[in-house]
Amino acid sequence: MLIFFICIALLVLAFKFYSPFVERQAGIDPTAKTPQARFNDGVDYVAVHPVKAYLIQFLNVAGVGPIFGPILGALYGPVALVWIVLGNIIGGAVHDYFSGVLSIKEDGKSLPEIAGHYFNIYFKGLMLVFTAMLLFFVGVVFIMSPAGLLSHLEMFEGTIMANNTFWVLVILGYYFLATLLPIDKIITKLYPAFGLLMITMTVSIAVALLINAPHLPVADDIFAYFDHGAHEALLTPNPDGLPVWPLLFVTITCGAISGFHSTQAPIMARCLTNEKYVRPVYYGAMMSEGIVACVWALAGIAAFPGGYAELKSVLDAGGPGLVVNQVATTYLGVAGGIMAIIAVAIFPITSGDTAFRSLRLTIIDAFKIPQSIRNRLLVAVPILVIAYFMTMINFSLVWRYFAFSNMLLSTSVLWLATKYLFDRGTIHWIVSLPAIIGTAVTVSYIATAGIGLGLEQSLSDPIGIATGIVCLIALVFADRKRKAVLA
Repeated sequence: MLIFFICIALLVLAFKFYSPFVERQAGIDPTAKTPQARFNDGVDYVAVHPVKAYLIQFLNVAGVGPIFGPILGALYGPVALVWIVLGNIIGGAVHDYFSGVLSIKEDGKSLPEIAGHYFNIYFKGLMLVFTAMLLFFVGVVFIMSPAGLLSHLEMFEGTIMANNTFWVLVILGYYFLATLLPIDKIITKLYPAFGLLMITMTVSIAVALLINAPHLPVADDIFAYFDHGAHEALLTPNPDGLPVWPLLFVTITCGAISGFHSTQAPIMARCLTNEKYVRPVYYGAMMSEGIVACVWALAGIAAFPGGYAELKSVLDAGGPGLVVNQVATTYLGVAGGIMAIIAVAIFPITSGDTAFRSLRLTIIDAFKIPQSIRNRLLVAVPILVIAYFMTMINFSLVWRYFAFSNMLLSTSVLWLATKYLFDRGTIHWIVSLPAIIGTAVTVSYIATAGIGLGLEQSLSDPIGIATGIVCLIALVFADRKRKAVLA
């Protein structure tokens, strides 16, 4: 609990003191006309109040990501909290903030278009592939996970609603409407309420854990995962010896840093009425997600008296959704059970629909397609049909590709933000250093993962770290050259 409170305090302090410093580097202009004012089309460019925009952005990027990821990361012990906070402050929050800045500065455009502006057509093409791949896999994952949960609920047993395909089709039908309709028809009406529900659930779980703190186990060493031999210790995490580098950084993305968040940036960038709202909406939403992630990491660590073994057995039996259900019902009773069902069924849907909507926007931007209803149908229908057939593939395979795409895109966006600040002549290290770390983690993961090169850990780690060092040296030389030219 002490570690938890320190982590929450650090997140709040970072928003209070670090985020204004980050904002000063970005060149925010409160007097500039926003894309919403210049391109109001009644579909995507629609004025949204900043409080609503914050809640929508929060729910867009949150979903079940900051719940499921930290629960899986809890297998590593309290160090999961350390990674969430450091990742959020150093990487995730600035990543999300500059995703919003770049989009609002570039007429609310999607990432590939922005990449083409700051780099070249080749980087634009790569970003288009990365972005489309990630958005598609996010959409598919968030069809499969809620459909699987809803079809197994006891209340639907013996009915057509106990069929997984039924829920896949229902969710796809909703995605079809949410992808095509103007943003103020569904998203701006429902999402603020769901955002408040997630905040309520998070606060309730945190308070319940605080009340029960005297009865929770004690973690003597937050770095106990290094001791793979001490299997008998109650809270010795990771006795199976899973490597923290790079797997912990991949396991907990939402809450720390996630490339998916950057794909959602154009949705609200097209709706903000002033550039000054970028910081509270984007940085604020990511900070809030970090708090949610800390709460669920704490719940995963502290709510199971049997420690690692008990948590792992529950995960093996029913995945993170079962952990959410057990924690919520144990500490919050019937109300907690209802919120748990909503959390693992409704929240992923609210990320899936905006993923497909963002994919439509990305394709329309990339190929300069006019925003008619006919064109929106021609783009959306094939995407959703292919997504339906993808739901028949093994979930774990889809999830691995999602994790890989997520990492790759977040690192690419940090490099894009580096170029933006580099050109402005402001302090680029606030994004370039996390970009270097992200590059090292990404290369290590690709080198060792089964969907990558499949190398031994003893080889993949040095390759990743060496790549990061090369990037750092190259950036130092580029920075010196820039300063010499300016002088």
